[in-house]
Amino acid sequence: MAIKREYRESRDFNPVLSTVKKHTFALQRYIINLLLLAIAVALFYVSQAQTNHYGLVLGVAAALFFAASLSARIAFEWERVPLLRFGCFRKTKGPGLFFVIPFVDVPCGYIDCRISVTDFSAEKVLTKDAVPIFFDAIIFWMIWDAAKAKLEVENFSAAVPLSAKTALRDIIGKTTLAELLTNRDEIGQELQKILDAKTNPWGITSLSVEIKDIVVPQELEDAISREAQAERERSARVILGSAEIELAEKYSKAAEKYKGNEEAMTLRSLNLLLDSVKNKGSMILVPSEVPHLMNKAVAAAMAKNGNRIEEDSLEV
Repeated sequence: MAIKREYRESRDFNPVLSTVKKHTFALQRYIINLLLLAIAVALFYVSQAQTNHYGLVLGVAAALFFAASLSARIAFEWERVPLLRFGCFRKTKGPGLFFVIPFVDVPCGYIDCRISVTDFSAEKVLTKDAVPIFFDAIIFWMIWDAAKAKLEVENFSAAVPLSAKTALRDIIGKTTLAELLTNRDEIGQELQKILDAKTNPWGITSLSVEIKDIVVPQELEDAISREAQAERERSARVILGSAEIELAEKYSKAAEKYKGNEEAMTLRSLNLLLDSVKNKGSMILVPSEVPHLMNKAVAAAMAKNGNRIEEDSLEV
C-alpha cells in the first residue's frame, strides 16, 4: 500500500521556544559541577560516620571536591569567557574545561562568538525627496573579541541593532526614493562600513547587511505605477518612431531601385497581390488587364535574362 506523503511547510520561527531550548542546552555545562558537588556531599556524610583518621581524610576529600565544584567551568566550542580577578581583566578562557579561583575570579558570562542574525527596521523615515517610507533589513554580525564586547559596551546585543537603525535612518535621509529602490546593494555596503566604524572598537564586526523590504504608502505606489507605465509608453513610442525612420529609409532606397524599371515594379505589385490572397477565405477584386500585365512583365524579365546569358557566352 503506497503511503501518500504531502508537503507541509515548516512552522514559523518561535523566538520564545528557541530561547527556552537554548537555555536548556546551556544547563548541560553544569553537569560536572553537580557531579562534583554530589561526591563532596556523599564524602562529607561518610566522614561524619567515621571517628578515626579515615574520617578526617574523607572530610578533606569532601572539601576538595566541593572547591572543585565551585572552580570547574565548561565553555562550549563557540563560547569565550572573559575573566576578572579582583575586578581587573585577567584573560579570556574557553573553549573546554577550565578552572577559576573561587571568590577571587569572576567570569563575565559566556559570550557566543558565532555569527548572529538581527532583524531591525527603521520606523517612518523621510527620504531626501521627502517621501515617507518604512525600511526593513537584516544584519549578520559576530564577536571577534569577547573581552572587548563585554567590557567596552554594557549590552552589545542591543547596541548593535540600535546602531544599525541609527545608521539606516541617516542613510535614508541622504538618499532619494529612486536610489533606494535601485541601489540596495550599495546602500547595504555603505551601512556595513558605518557599522564597522562603530562596532570594531567593541570587538564586533558586521559581515553583511541585506535589505529585506522597502514599504512606501499606497497612494505613492499608485503614483509610481503610473509613472512607470508612462515611461514604458514613452520608450515604446521612441522605439516605434525609430523603426518608422529606418523603414522610410529602406523604402526610399527601394524606390530608387524601382525607378525607371516598369517590369520590376509590375512583378513587385503582383508579388504583393499574391501575398495578400494567400490567407484562406480572402478575396480581392483586380482589373481584367492584370493577367496581360503579368504576361508582359514575365516576358520582359525573361528577355532580359536571355540577353544577359548571351552576353556572358560571348565574353567566354
